[in-house]
Amino acid sequence: MSEVVVENVHKSFGALEVLKGVSLTVERGEVFALIGRSGSGKSTLLRCMNGLEKVNSGRIEIAGHRLEADPKALRRLRTDVGIVFQSYNLFPHLTVGENIMLAPRIVKDVTKAETQAIAREVLQLVGLSEKFDFYPDQLSGGQQQRVAIARSLAMRPKVMLFDEVTSALDPELTEEVLMVMEQLASDGMTMILVTHEMGFARRVATKTVFMHKGTIWEEGPSKGLFANPRTPELRQFVKSDVK
Repeated sequence: MSEVVVENVHKSFGALEVLKGVSLTVERGEVFALIGRSGSGKSTLLRCMNGLEKVNSGRIEIAGHRLEADPKALRRLRTDVGIVFQSYNLFPHLTVGENIMLAPRIVKDVTKAETQAIAREVLQLVGLSEKFDFYPDQLSGGQQQRVAIARSLAMRPKVMLFDEVTSALDPELTEEVLMVMEQLASDGMTMILVTHEMGFARRVATKTVFMHKGTIWEEGPSKGLFANPRTPELRQFVKSDVK
């Protein structure tokens, strides 16, 4: 069953056309990697999927929601679609537990006792059970990113979007975040990730899409796409970016 459908999406910023008729389908439980050089449209596409950017034309359906400009419709969509960015965006004056509990209490009107239980559950999922009462500045970058993932998971999303979540981390911290994402994938979470971690995409992603100049240049099962790139653009990208 399709969890995400993107159909002929165009997006421009002024005279600059960033997405030029992008279409893709993600099935429930799939892990979809978006790769490509900076400026190819990957992050813009991801932001369009969550309504953070408004498309100029085309259709997006995600987690059973048709993307609309209506604020109420967007709020409903965002209860089912989590997004994690490169920057952690944790509230520094709140503890880890309070950061995670905030959205379920406000958006879903869940009781304090229920949100505490949810927060402890998702912290256990990301391997940070003991950090419930810590403040963000007491955590490493990798731990803060794992808290950001836990915060999204607390909303019980059907789809998770990840936008270059490891690009600000050193290799050791990157690995601990990728381990959490790999566990989510093995648990059946539908995930779309913009990443420069080619080894992770090859190993974990069901499918990989190579974006180039605002279009989907190549796509297919990850292992085959990396092993046998069909175009010179992807061959060069894999050669220069593989770690």
